[in-house]
Amino acid sequence: MRSHSYDDVLSGPRKRKIPEVPAEPGLVVEDPASGYCGAVVKIEYGNVVLEDRHGKHRVFPLNPAGFLLEGKPVTLVPSKAAPKAPARRISASGSVQVQGLKARVARDSRIWVEGKHDAELVERVWGHDLRVEGVVVEPLDGVDVLSDRIDEFGTGRGRRLGVLVDHLVAGSKESRIVDAIRDENVLITGHPYIDIWEAVKPSVVGIRAWPKIPHGTEWKQGVCDALGWGEPWEGWQRILAAVGSYRDLETPLIGAVERLIDFVSDPGEEF
Repeated sequence: MRSHSYDDVLSGPRKRKIPEVPAEPGLVVEDPASGYCGAVVKIEYGNVVLEDRHGKHRVFPLNPAGFLLEGKPVTLVPSKAAPKAPARRISASGSVQVQGLKARVARDSRIWVEGKHDAELVERVWGHDLRVEGVVVEPLDGVDVLSDRIDEFGTGRGRRLGVLVDHLVAGSKESRIVDAIRDENVLITGHPYIDIWEAVKPSVVGIRAWPKIPHGTEWKQGVCDALGWGEPWEGWQRILAAVGSYRDLETPLIGAVERLIDFVSDPGEEF
């Protein structure tokens, strides 16, 4: 039978050691007190300078266990090598790209879009921003079920919803559904286009304007028939492949998505 020393008995449970991580430029960490997430720029005067996805800087003290890395507490320490500011690269959304990014642990908050094409387009342009902020985008398959889905989701502090709606114009079915939602933890934005396809600038896909489709004709199929693009899935492949950045999109869609990302990733909503 193994004996135990008095020191073993009296010492109690061992404290978990917090790892020390060199504050290399480009390392993405989170300040748990504020929820601010950013990449290390440099260390100066015992503080670390972080840069968020908008290129804005904030200074934080190098406290023990002062940051989260991939959701786990760490102590940042000066790097042995003299830190150099990382070269700035711009993501498809126009934000400052975080180098060496490891996706942040997903938040409880979500962004909902109407369908698969909406989700793929948002990922194509804002994918980098979404991974920096730990935001997941999910398709709703239409807004008719929006109210029920919000009830099922259960919003609250740290559990927000951002919803992107197609054809959100006065008097539309979509606007009536949206007007009925009353929840401070839900932000609904939209664009005036019939479908997310139409929010892509026509010149990007090599046409002068999106064709006018007669009422009663399924819009995507009507567009493909008018332009000779085959089936809707073929048309969508053509459109998505042509989009390289936010510059290829109409302004109302850009503003709507940016507002949703900011809303669900607001640092104040989790603490």
